[in-house]
Amino acid sequence: MSNDAPRFRVRPPAGWINDPNGPFRWRDRYHLFYQHNPDAPVHTNVHWGHASSADLAYWEHHPVALGPTPGGPDEAGCWSGCVVDDDGVPTAVYTGVDGHHTGLGTICLARAVVPDDETLTDWKPLPTPVVTGPPAGLDVVMFRDPFVFRHCGRRWALIGAGHADGTPSVLLYDCDDLLDWRFAGVLLDGNDPVAAEVFGDKAVGWECPQLYVTASGEWVLVLSLWDGDPCTTGYLTGRLQPYEERELCFEARAGGRLDHGRDFYAPAVLQEPDRALMWGWSWEARAQSEVEHAGWAGVLSAPRVVDVHPDGALRVVPAPELQLLRAAEPFVTGFARVALPQSYDLTVTARGRATVSLLRSASGAELTVRLDPDEGTVTLDRGGWPRARPDGSAPIVVRAPARQVRVLVDGSLFELFVDDRVTVTERVYLRPGDVPELVVAGNAEAVTGWELVPPTPA
Repeated sequence: MSNDAPRFRVRPPAGWINDPNGPFRWRDRYHLFYQHNPDAPVHTNVHWGHASSADLAYWEHHPVALGPTPGGPDEAGCWSGCVVDDDGVPTAVYTGVDGHHTGLGTICLARAVVPDDETLTDWKPLPTPVVTGPPAGLDVVMFRDPFVFRHCGRRWALIGAGHADGTPSVLLYDCDDLLDWRFAGVLLDGNDPVAAEVFGDKAVGWECPQLYVTASGEWVLVLSLWDGDPCTTGYLTGRLQPYEERELCFEARAGGRLDHGRDFYAPAVLQEPDRALMWGWSWEARAQSEVEHAGWAGVLSAPRVVDVHPDGALRVVPAPELQLLRAAEPFVTGFARVALPQSYDLTVTARGRATVSLLRSASGAELTVRLDPDEGTVTLDRGGWPRARPDGSAPIVVRAPARQVRVLVDGSLFELFVDDRVTVTERVYLRPGDVPELVVAGNAEAVTGWELVPPTPA
Protein backbone atom coordinates (compact mmCIF):
# COMPACT_ATOMS: atom_id res chain seq x y z
CA MET A 1 0.00 0.00 0.00
CA SER A 2 1.37 3.43 -0.94
CA ASN A 3 1.90 6.19 1.59
CA ASP A 4 -0.98 8.08 -0.07
CA ALA A 5 -3.63 5.51 0.84
CA PRO A 6 -5.60 6.28 4.02
CA ARG A 7 -5.76 3.24 6.30
CA PHE A 8 -8.07 4.33 9.12
CA ARG A 9 -10.84 6.34 7.46
CA VAL A 10 -13.70 4.70 5.57
CA ARG A 11 -12.62 3.88 2.03
CA PRO A 12 -13.36 0.76 -0.03
CA PRO A 13 -10.32 -1.35 -0.95
CA ALA A 14 -10.74 -0.40 -4.61
CA GLY A 15 -12.95 1.64 -6.91
CA TRP A 16 -14.70 4.95 -6.40
CA ILE A 17 -16.25 6.53 -3.32
CA ASN A 18 -18.07 9.83 -2.96
CA ASP A 19 -20.92 11.01 -0.70
CA PRO A 20 -21.36 9.37 2.71
CA ASN A 21 -24.93 8.10 2.97
CA GLY A 22 -27.18 6.96 5.77
CA PRO A 23 -24.99 7.03 8.90
CA PHE A 24 -27.07 4.86 11.22
CA ARG A 25 -26.83 3.25 14.66
CA TRP A 26 -28.26 -0.26 14.87
CA ARG A 27 -27.82 -3.02 17.48
CA ASP A 28 -24.84 -1.20 19.05
CA ARG A 29 -23.03 -0.80 15.73
CA TYR A 30 -22.49 2.26 13.59
CA HIS A 31 -23.26 1.78 9.91
CA LEU A 32 -21.97 4.07 7.20
CA PHE A 33 -22.99 3.76 3.57
CA TYR A 34 -21.48 5.67 0.65
CA GLN A 35 -21.69 6.26 -3.07
CA HIS A 36 -19.50 3.63 -4.69
CA ASN A 37 -18.42 2.32 -8.06
CA PRO A 38 -16.98 -1.12 -7.28
CA ASP A 39 -15.54 -1.59 -10.79
CA ALA A 40 -13.34 1.46 -11.39
CA PRO A 41 -12.11 4.69 -9.75
CA VAL A 42 -14.51 6.85 -11.78
CA HIS A 43 -17.85 8.47 -10.95
CA THR A 44 -20.34 6.20 -12.68
CA ASN A 45 -22.17 2.90 -12.05
CA VAL A 46 -23.19 4.20 -8.61
CA HIS A 47 -23.96 1.68 -5.84
CA TRP A 48 -24.18 1.99 -2.05
CA GLY A 49 -21.03 0.68 -0.37
CA HIS A 50 -21.26 -0.28 3.29
CA ALA A 51 -19.01 -0.39 6.35
CA SER A 52 -19.76 -0.74 10.06
CA SER A 53 -18.00 -0.20 13.36
CA ALA A 54 -18.58 -0.85 17.04
CA ASP A 55 -16.51 2.13 18.11
CA LEU A 56 -16.18 4.70 15.25
CA ALA A 57 -12.45 3.95 15.09
CA TYR A 58 -12.04 0.56 13.41
CA TRP A 59 -14.31 -0.25 10.46
CA GLU A 60 -15.37 -3.50 8.83
CA HIS A 61 -16.30 -3.57 5.15
CA HIS A 62 -19.47 -5.37 4.04
CA PRO A 63 -20.80 -6.38 0.63
CA VAL A 64 -22.39 -3.68 -1.51
CA ALA A 65 -25.77 -2.81 0.04
CA LEU A 66 -27.62 -1.39 -2.98
CA GLY A 67 -27.00 -1.66 -6.70
CA PRO A 68 -28.82 -0.50 -9.82
CA THR A 69 -31.83 -2.65 -10.74
CA PRO A 70 -32.12 -3.30 -14.51
CA GLY A 71 -35.36 -1.78 -15.68
CA GLY A 72 -36.01 -0.33 -12.24
CA PRO A 73 -36.29 3.24 -10.95
CA ASP A 74 -32.60 3.16 -9.95
CA GLU A 75 -31.13 1.45 -13.04
CA ALA A 76 -28.92 4.51 -13.71
CA GLY A 77 -27.66 4.63 -10.13
CA CYS A 78 -28.52 4.43 -6.44
CA TRP A 79 -27.65 7.97 -5.41
CA SER A 80 -27.50 9.81 -2.09
CA GLY A 81 -29.93 9.47 0.80
CA CYS A 82 -30.29 8.34 4.39
CA VAL A 83 -31.24 5.34 6.54
CA VAL A 84 -34.01 5.40 9.17
CA ASP A 85 -35.66 3.00 11.60
CA ASP A 86 -39.15 2.38 10.24
CA ASP A 87 -41.03 0.49 12.96
CA GLY A 88 -38.05 -1.74 13.68
CA VAL A 89 -36.95 -2.17 10.06
CA PRO A 90 -33.87 -0.27 8.88
CA THR A 91 -34.93 1.47 5.69
CA ALA A 92 -32.77 3.25 3.12
CA VAL A 93 -34.34 6.35 1.57
CA TYR A 94 -32.34 7.26 -1.51
CA THR A 95 -32.30 8.97 -4.88
CA GLY A 96 -33.03 6.67 -7.77
CA VAL A 97 -32.31 7.57 -11.38
CA ASP A 98 -33.85 5.51 -14.17
CA GLY A 99 -32.63 4.95 -17.69
CA HIS A 100 -34.79 7.72 -19.16
CA HIS A 101 -34.09 10.45 -16.63
CA THR A 102 -33.78 14.13 -17.53
CA GLY A 103 -31.56 15.01 -14.58
CA LEU A 104 -34.27 14.67 -11.95
CA GLY A 105 -34.23 11.89 -9.39
CA THR A 106 -37.00 9.92 -7.75
CA ILE A 107 -37.21 8.94 -4.07
CA CYS A 108 -36.83 5.21 -3.55
CA LEU A 109 -36.88 2.88 -0.53
CA ALA A 110 -35.02 -0.31 0.32
CA ARG A 111 -35.61 -2.44 3.43
CA ALA A 112 -33.18 -4.50 5.47
CA VAL A 113 -34.03 -8.14 4.75
CA VAL A 114 -33.03 -9.37 8.23
CA PRO A 115 -33.50 -6.52 10.74
CA ASP A 116 -32.13 -8.65 13.59
CA ASP A 117 -28.80 -9.01 11.78
CA GLU A 118 -26.55 -6.33 13.27
CA THR A 119 -24.39 -6.34 10.11
CA LEU A 120 -27.38 -5.29 7.93
CA THR A 121 -25.83 -7.11 5.00
CA ASP A 122 -28.92 -7.77 2.86
CA TRP A 123 -31.26 -5.11 1.44
CA LYS A 124 -34.31 -5.32 -0.80
CA PRO A 125 -35.42 -2.29 -2.86
CA LEU A 126 -39.10 -1.53 -3.29
CA PRO A 127 -40.11 -1.83 -6.95
CA THR A 128 -41.61 1.67 -7.32
CA PRO A 129 -40.55 5.10 -6.03
CA VAL A 130 -42.48 6.79 -3.21
CA VAL A 131 -41.93 10.16 -4.92
CA THR A 132 -41.72 10.11 -8.71
CA GLY A 133 -40.38 13.64 -9.16
CA PRO A 134 -40.54 17.24 -7.95
CA PRO A 135 -43.82 18.99 -7.17
CA ALA A 136 -45.57 20.70 -10.04
CA GLY A 137 -45.43 24.45 -10.42
CA LEU A 138 -41.98 25.11 -8.95
CA ASP A 139 -39.92 24.72 -12.15
CA VAL A 140 -37.46 22.44 -10.38
CA VAL A 141 -34.47 21.29 -12.47
CA MET A 142 -32.49 19.60 -9.66
CA PHE A 143 -34.18 17.20 -7.23
CA ARG A 144 -32.22 14.74 -5.09
CA ASP A 145 -30.71 13.63 -1.76
CA PRO A 146 -33.55 12.93 0.71
CA PHE A 147 -32.86 13.39 4.43
CA VAL A 148 -35.47 12.16 6.93
CA PHE A 149 -35.81 13.56 10.47
CA ARG A 150 -38.35 13.88 13.29
CA HIS A 151 -39.93 17.06 14.64
CA CYS A 152 -43.23 17.97 16.32
CA GLY A 153 -44.06 14.28 16.74
CA ARG A 154 -43.91 13.59 13.00
CA ARG A 155 -41.46 12.41 10.41
CA TRP A 156 -40.34 14.86 7.74
CA ALA A 157 -37.90 14.84 4.81
CA LEU A 158 -35.70 17.42 3.14
CA ILE A 159 -34.79 17.21 -0.53
CA GLY A 160 -32.08 19.28 -2.22
CA ALA A 161 -33.27 21.31 -5.17
CA GLY A 162 -32.44 23.91 -7.76
CA HIS A 163 -34.85 25.93 -9.88
CA ALA A 164 -34.75 26.98 -13.53
CA ASP A 165 -34.04 30.61 -12.59
CA GLY A 166 -30.87 29.58 -10.72
CA THR A 167 -32.32 29.72 -7.20
CA PRO A 168 -31.25 26.90 -4.86
CA SER A 169 -33.69 25.56 -2.29
CA VAL A 170 -34.53 22.85 0.21
CA LEU A 171 -37.94 21.23 -0.27
CA LEU A 172 -39.91 19.84 2.67
CA TYR A 173 -42.08 16.72 2.70
CA ASP A 174 -44.32 15.21 5.33
CA CYS A 175 -43.47 11.51 5.30
CA ASP A 176 -44.75 10.26 8.63
CA ASP A 177 -45.74 7.18 6.63
CA LEU A 178 -42.69 6.40 4.50
CA LEU A 179 -44.97 5.02 1.80
CA ASP A 180 -47.06 8.20 1.60
CA TRP A 181 -45.18 11.47 1.03
CA ARG A 182 -46.87 14.90 0.92
CA PHE A 183 -45.13 18.05 -0.32
CA ALA A 184 -45.13 20.57 2.53
CA GLY A 185 -43.55 23.60 0.92
CA VAL A 186 -40.13 25.17 0.42
CA LEU A 187 -38.27 25.07 3.73
CA LEU A 188 -35.70 27.66 2.62
CA ASP A 189 -34.26 29.05 -0.59
CA GLY A 190 -31.40 31.22 -1.77
CA ASN A 191 -33.47 34.38 -1.44
CA ASP A 192 -33.41 34.12 2.35
CA PRO A 193 -31.41 37.18 3.51
CA VAL A 194 -29.19 35.25 5.90
CA ALA A 195 -28.50 32.52 3.35
CA ALA A 196 -27.79 35.12 0.64
CA GLU A 197 -25.35 36.96 2.90
CA VAL A 198 -23.53 33.80 3.98
CA PHE A 199 -23.45 31.87 0.69
CA GLY A 200 -23.66 34.57 -1.98
CA ASP A 201 -25.41 33.86 -5.27
CA LYS A 202 -23.03 31.43 -6.97
CA ALA A 203 -24.84 28.18 -6.11
CA VAL A 204 -27.66 27.09 -8.43
CA GLY A 205 -28.63 24.11 -6.26
CA TRP A 206 -28.36 22.93 -2.68
CA GLU A 207 -27.35 19.28 -2.44
CA CYS A 208 -27.39 16.82 0.45
CA PRO A 209 -29.41 18.90 2.95
CA GLN A 210 -28.88 17.67 6.52
CA LEU A 211 -30.45 18.87 9.74
CA TYR A 212 -29.62 18.35 13.39
CA VAL A 213 -30.71 19.88 16.70
CA THR A 214 -28.49 20.87 19.61
CA ALA A 215 -29.16 20.52 23.33
CA SER A 216 -30.12 24.20 23.44
CA GLY A 217 -32.84 23.69 20.84
CA GLU A 218 -30.90 25.38 18.06
CA TRP A 219 -31.20 23.72 14.66
CA VAL A 220 -28.38 23.49 12.14
CA LEU A 221 -29.06 23.15 8.42
CA VAL A 222 -26.05 21.77 6.51
CA LEU A 223 -25.89 22.31 2.76
CA SER A 224 -23.58 21.36 -0.10
CA LEU A 225 -23.42 24.20 -2.61
CA TRP A 226 -23.70 23.14 -6.24
CA ASP A 227 -22.79 25.57 -9.04
CA GLY A 228 -22.78 23.05 -11.89
CA ASP A 229 -20.11 21.05 -10.07
CA PRO A 230 -19.53 20.40 -6.38
CA CYS A 231 -18.41 23.75 -4.96
CA THR A 232 -18.22 24.00 -1.18
CA THR A 233 -20.21 23.36 1.99
CA GLY A 234 -22.02 25.70 4.34
CA TYR A 235 -24.28 25.76 7.36
CA LEU A 236 -27.07 27.89 8.80
CA THR A 237 -28.16 27.98 12.43
CA GLY A 238 -31.64 28.96 13.51
CA ARG A 239 -35.05 27.80 14.63
CA LEU A 240 -37.34 25.22 13.07
CA GLN A 241 -40.86 26.53 13.54
CA PRO A 242 -44.36 25.24 12.78
CA TYR A 243 -45.85 27.06 9.80
CA GLU A 244 -49.54 26.83 8.99
CA GLU A 245 -51.01 23.32 9.13
CA ARG A 246 -48.50 20.46 8.86
CA GLU A 247 -45.72 22.66 7.53
CA LEU A 248 -42.42 23.93 8.93
CA CYS A 249 -40.17 26.90 8.27
CA PHE A 250 -36.52 27.43 9.07
CA GLU A 251 -35.68 30.84 10.54
CA ALA A 252 -31.96 31.31 9.93
CA ARG A 253 -29.99 33.59 12.25
CA ALA A 254 -26.33 32.91 11.39
CA GLY A 255 -24.15 30.72 9.23
CA GLY A 256 -20.82 30.22 7.62
CA ARG A 257 -18.56 27.93 5.69
CA LEU A 258 -18.67 24.39 7.04
CA ASP A 259 -15.11 23.39 6.13
CA HIS A 260 -12.49 25.85 4.91
CA GLY A 261 -10.49 23.34 2.91
CA ARG A 262 -10.83 22.54 -0.78
CA ASP A 263 -11.37 18.79 -0.50
CA PHE A 264 -14.53 18.30 1.58
CA TYR A 265 -18.10 17.92 0.31
CA ALA A 266 -21.50 16.27 0.79
CA PRO A 267 -21.39 15.79 4.59
CA ALA A 268 -23.89 13.44 6.22
CA VAL A 269 -25.15 13.73 9.80
CA LEU A 270 -26.19 11.15 12.37
CA GLN A 271 -28.36 12.58 15.15
CA GLU A 272 -27.77 10.73 18.42
CA PRO A 273 -29.61 11.43 21.69
CA ASP A 274 -26.69 13.36 23.16
CA ARG A 275 -24.75 14.55 20.10
CA ALA A 276 -24.62 14.78 16.31
CA LEU A 277 -21.90 13.13 14.23
CA MET A 278 -20.79 14.20 10.77
CA TRP A 279 -18.75 12.62 7.96
CA GLY A 280 -17.78 14.24 4.66
CA TRP A 281 -16.35 13.11 1.34
CA SER A 282 -12.79 14.10 0.43
CA TRP A 283 -12.20 13.77 -3.31
CA GLU A 284 -8.92 13.24 -5.09
CA ALA A 285 -6.82 16.31 -5.91
CA ARG A 286 -4.32 14.53 -8.16
CA ALA A 287 -4.16 13.68 -11.85
CA GLN A 288 -6.61 11.10 -13.17
CA SER A 289 -3.69 9.03 -14.46
CA GLU A 290 -2.43 8.71 -10.88
CA VAL A 291 -5.91 7.78 -9.67
CA GLU A 292 -6.21 5.06 -12.30
CA HIS A 293 -2.78 3.72 -11.41
CA ALA A 294 -3.74 3.56 -7.72
CA GLY A 295 -7.09 1.86 -8.51
CA TRP A 296 -9.06 3.85 -5.94
CA ALA A 297 -10.50 7.35 -5.56
CA GLY A 298 -11.92 9.21 -2.58
CA VAL A 299 -12.12 8.76 1.17
CA LEU A 300 -14.49 9.77 3.94
CA SER A 301 -13.38 12.14 6.66
CA ALA A 302 -12.92 11.30 10.30
CA PRO A 303 -16.20 11.45 12.24
CA ARG A 304 -16.75 14.88 13.77
CA VAL A 305 -18.98 15.91 16.66
CA VAL A 306 -20.89 19.03 15.61
CA ASP A 307 -22.73 21.52 17.78
CA VAL A 308 -23.31 25.28 17.98
CA HIS A 309 -21.62 27.98 20.04
CA PRO A 310 -23.83 30.58 21.79
CA ASP A 311 -22.91 33.13 19.08
CA GLY A 312 -24.34 30.86 16.37
CA ALA A 313 -20.99 29.68 15.03
CA LEU A 314 -20.47 26.00 14.39
CA ARG A 315 -18.69 23.95 17.02
CA VAL A 316 -16.81 20.96 15.58
CA VAL A 317 -14.30 18.55 17.13
CA PRO A 318 -13.03 15.08 16.22
CA ALA A 319 -15.13 12.30 17.74
CA PRO A 320 -13.50 11.31 21.05
CA GLU A 321 -13.55 7.64 19.96
CA LEU A 322 -10.71 8.47 17.55
CA GLN A 323 -8.35 8.36 20.52
CA LEU A 324 -8.71 4.56 20.30
CA LEU A 325 -6.51 4.73 17.20
CA ARG A 326 -3.58 6.21 19.09
CA ALA A 327 -0.51 4.14 19.86
CA ALA A 328 0.07 3.32 23.51
CA GLU A 329 2.76 6.00 23.78
CA PRO A 330 3.16 9.28 21.88
CA PHE A 331 5.99 9.57 19.37
CA VAL A 332 6.62 13.18 20.40
CA THR A 333 5.96 15.15 23.59
CA GLY A 334 8.27 18.10 23.09
CA PHE A 335 9.95 20.28 20.53
CA ALA A 336 12.51 17.92 19.03
CA ARG A 337 12.66 17.54 15.25
CA VAL A 338 11.11 14.12 14.57
CA ALA A 339 10.08 12.03 11.58
CA LEU A 340 6.33 11.80 11.08
CA PRO A 341 4.59 8.46 10.52
CA GLN A 342 2.20 7.81 7.65
CA SER A 343 -0.83 8.41 9.88
CA TYR A 344 -0.87 10.45 13.06
CA ASP A 345 -2.84 12.59 15.53
CA LEU A 346 -0.94 15.75 16.54
CA THR A 347 -1.86 18.60 18.91
CA VAL A 348 0.11 21.84 19.18
CA THR A 349 -0.62 24.59 21.73
CA ALA A 350 0.92 28.05 21.33
CA ARG A 351 1.35 31.05 23.63
CA GLY A 352 1.90 33.35 20.66
CA ARG A 353 2.98 33.14 17.04
CA ALA A 354 4.17 29.67 16.13
CA THR A 355 4.88 27.67 12.98
CA VAL A 356 4.34 23.93 12.65
CA SER A 357 6.21 22.40 9.71
CA LEU A 358 4.93 18.96 8.67
CA LEU A 359 6.48 18.19 5.30
CA ARG A 360 9.62 19.27 3.48
CA SER A 361 10.45 18.79 -0.19
CA ALA A 362 13.86 18.13 -1.70
CA SER A 363 13.92 21.78 -2.84
CA GLY A 364 13.25 23.04 0.69
CA ALA A 365 9.56 23.94 0.33
CA GLU A 366 7.49 23.26 3.45
CA LEU A 367 3.90 22.37 4.33
CA THR A 368 3.17 24.48 7.40
CA VAL A 369 0.47 25.53 9.81
CA ARG A 370 1.02 29.02 11.24
CA LEU A 371 -0.77 30.19 14.38
CA ASP A 372 -1.04 33.89 15.17
CA PRO A 373 -3.32 34.30 18.21
CA ASP A 374 -2.62 38.04 18.35
CA GLU A 375 -3.83 38.57 14.78
CA GLY A 376 -6.55 35.97 15.22
CA THR A 377 -5.51 33.85 12.24
CA VAL A 378 -4.40 30.34 11.40
CA THR A 379 -2.80 29.70 8.00
CA LEU A 380 -2.35 26.43 6.17
CA ASP A 381 0.40 26.94 3.61
CA ARG A 382 0.88 24.04 1.18
CA GLY A 383 4.29 25.33 0.13
CA GLY A 384 5.28 23.53 -3.05
CA TRP A 385 2.69 20.73 -2.96
CA PRO A 386 0.48 21.12 -6.04
CA ARG A 387 -3.13 20.14 -6.59
CA ALA A 388 -4.47 18.79 -9.87
CA ARG A 389 -7.72 20.71 -9.43
CA PRO A 390 -8.74 24.12 -10.79
CA ASP A 391 -9.27 25.64 -7.32
CA GLY A 392 -5.53 26.07 -6.80
CA SER A 393 -3.23 25.54 -3.85
CA ALA A 394 -2.87 29.03 -2.39
CA PRO A 395 -2.51 29.36 1.40
CA ILE A 396 -5.75 29.07 3.36
CA VAL A 397 -6.17 31.73 6.05
CA VAL A 398 -8.96 31.34 8.59
CA ARG A 399 -10.06 33.84 11.20
CA ALA A 400 -9.79 32.26 14.62
CA PRO A 401 -7.99 33.51 17.76
CA ALA A 402 -6.67 30.01 18.19
CA ARG A 403 -4.02 28.86 20.58
CA GLN A 404 -4.40 25.20 19.75
CA VAL A 405 -4.59 23.15 16.56
CA ARG A 406 -5.09 19.44 16.11
CA VAL A 407 -3.89 17.76 12.93
CA LEU A 408 -5.24 14.38 11.84
CA VAL A 409 -3.29 12.87 8.95
CA ASP A 410 -4.10 9.53 7.37
CA GLY A 411 -2.03 9.00 4.23
CA SER A 412 -3.01 11.79 1.83
CA LEU A 413 -5.99 12.92 3.95
CA PHE A 414 -5.14 16.05 5.97
CA GLU A 415 -7.70 17.35 8.52
CA LEU A 416 -6.93 20.45 10.57
CA PHE A 417 -9.06 21.38 13.59
CA VAL A 418 -8.58 24.94 14.86
CA ASP A 419 -9.75 25.02 18.47
CA ASP A 420 -13.39 23.90 18.16
CA ARG A 421 -14.54 26.44 15.54
CA VAL A 422 -12.81 25.82 12.21
CA THR A 423 -11.88 22.77 10.14
CA VAL A 424 -9.71 22.57 7.02
CA THR A 425 -9.71 19.39 4.92
CA GLU A 426 -7.14 18.98 2.14
CA ARG A 427 -5.45 16.18 0.21
CA VAL A 428 -1.65 16.26 0.25
CA TYR A 429 0.31 13.65 -1.73
CA LEU A 430 3.92 12.71 -1.08
CA ARG A 431 6.38 12.92 -3.97
CA PRO A 432 9.76 11.21 -4.34
CA GLY A 433 12.22 12.93 -2.04
CA ASP A 434 9.59 14.50 0.24
CA VAL A 435 10.37 14.26 3.96
CA PRO A 436 7.49 14.07 6.48
CA GLU A 437 9.09 15.74 9.48
CA LEU A 438 7.76 17.73 12.44
CA VAL A 439 9.49 21.00 13.28
CA VAL A 440 7.82 23.46 15.66
CA ALA A 441 9.18 27.00 15.84
CA GLY A 442 8.14 30.19 17.59
CA ASN A 443 6.16 30.68 20.76
CA ALA A 444 4.81 27.14 21.18
CA GLU A 445 3.81 25.80 24.58
CA ALA A 446 3.09 22.10 24.11
CA VAL A 447 3.38 19.45 21.38
CA THR A 448 2.01 15.92 21.56
CA GLY A 449 1.64 13.42 18.73
CA TRP A 450 0.50 9.82 18.42
CA GLU A 451 0.94 7.43 15.54
CA LEU A 452 -2.32 5.76 14.43
CA VAL A 453 -2.16 1.99 14.76
CA PRO A 454 -4.32 -0.97 13.69
CA PRO A 455 -6.37 -2.81 16.33
CA THR A 456 -4.53 -5.16 18.64
CA PRO A 457 -5.46 -8.77 17.89
CA ALA A 458 -7.61 -10.31 20.62
